Amino acid sequence: MDMGFLGFTIAGLLVGFIVGMTGVGGGSLMTPILLWFGINPATAVGTDLLYAAITKCSGVWVHGRNRNIDWAITGWLSLGSVPAAAVTLWLLHNLNADTQALNSLIRTALAYVLFLTALAILLRGPLLAFASRHAGDRYRLSPKGLNACTVVTGVVLGTMVSLTSIGAGALGTVALFMLYPFLATRRLVGTEIAHAVPLTLVAGLGHAGMGNMDWSLLGHLLIGSLPGIYLGSHLSGRVPDRVLRPALAIMLGLIGLKLLH
Repeated sequence: MDMGFLGFTIAGLLVGFIVGMTGVGGGSLMTPILLWFGINPATAVGTDLLYAAITKCSGVWVHGRNRNIDWAITGWLSLGSVPAAAVTLWLLHNLNADTQALNSLIRTALAYVLFLTALAILLRGPLLAFASRHAGDRYRLSPKGLNACTVVTGVVLGTMVSLTSIGAGALGTVALFMLYPFLATRRLVGTEIAHAVPLTLVAGLGHAGMGNMDWSLLGHLLIGSLPGIYLGSHLSGRVPDRVLRPALAIMLGLIGLKLLH
């Protein structure tokens, strides 16, 4: 195996391991790692999107079999995210002729979304506690208002994910809990994964159509990540959450800072 592709396989193993342990960090880590390897930003995003779609399919199968997916919420999210992804891809296609402008836009957007993801990881506990305290008060939304906010959330996620490949994990989970504080955690996670698959698939295929895809690279990432996720999931809970999450948030913040320079 070529040493460069061996590095990609090891990167897939590392990212898969972290995702298995924490449940977050897939796109947040994979795309910056690909940039570090010298992969073109647009190609890194496109490849990571299809990588995410493939790796999360098994999660949908498991969660669906265990009835851990709220398909109505998934539908409302997709109603916003998939059209938003299509519009974002159309705008990126118009920039595709100017490679320098496209890469600069992706790097800058990636940096800011990494900062947001780091904040979501750090503040996850207080945000979830706040949502739980106010779950039944008079400020709760009506069913129509809740559906509308879910669609808007999908629009935001669809735009961010199509542009950077990041956002469907940590940010999507926190947003769902703020909107649906009574939803059991296992159903919240299952619903987020179920929504992420069509979103990343549509966005990934859109990037592939623009030529922002390296199929050989995708194969090597998958070779490493699948056993990595398996190993990480078996070690989940061995390292305290209060240690893992701050460490991951600090790492993402530093990566975002580096991308701005």
